[in-house]
Amino acid sequence: MLKLAADQKYVGAAIGMLAVLHTWSNAQSYHPHGHFLVPGIGVTPDGKYRLSHGKKFLVPVKALSPIFRARFMAMARKALPEVEFPTEVWQKDWVVYAKPAIQGSDKVLRYLARYVHRIAITNNRILSCEKGEVAFRYKQRRKVKKTWQSRWRTMTLPAEQFMARFLQHVPPRGFHKVRYYGLWSPANRKLLKQIQLQLSSQVKINAAGDESNDIGHAGCPTARCRFCKQGFMIVIGIIPRGGRHYPARSPP
Repeated sequence: MLKLAADQKYVGAAIGMLAVLHTWSNAQSYHPHGHFLVPGIGVTPDGKYRLSHGKKFLVPVKALSPIFRARFMAMARKALPEVEFPTEVWQKDWVVYAKPAIQGSDKVLRYLARYVHRIAITNNRILSCEKGEVAFRYKQRRKVKKTWQSRWRTMTLPAEQFMARFLQHVPPRGFHKVRYYGLWSPANRKLLKQIQLQLSSQVKINAAGDESNDIGHAGCPTARCRFCKQGFMIVIGIIPRGGRHYPARSPP
């Protein structure tokens, strides 16, 4: 994504990304994949904002698949030099799915919450747990005439096998399942702060055309309250980042 976005043919600017690791399918099988949230705009080296030249997506989706496959396999060979990977890995197209950007901060938060805080299976999907067996519901998706259809199914497994399926999705202690890249990377924290301050100062002038209402005390930029749509939020200070105790492990 970063490489394609930097190309002048597509965006010609640096972008930010938030990645969330997801390891399970609806049937609890091991299915590692990543979900990425990417803003639809980039920042050039001279500080200007630039949108994608494409009409539908930020970068071409078809180009992401071979690039991702090559980068992944290069890292896999470096980490596992003694393993000989089959040639079928290169002959099969890897799946990269992209959809339009989510509009609205509330929708973005709900989308992220589904993958950041949700566990592999919820209690309402477990139908019974008796006689050493666990029955649960799962949604089966299949493609019929170029359209995906979903249907609820029931699966019954021995309790030990069910627990084994569930525990394989618990990340190791200290593992970060949420990571940031590009403009959102911790290495670019200073640049990101400058962008946030610049965007916060670009508040629309109110209907009366009184520009003075958009400036708080000592010339601090303000933003209109998103609840009452009348008052303004005034920055009076920034609380410095403090130390915190990390949890024993991340949620499964």
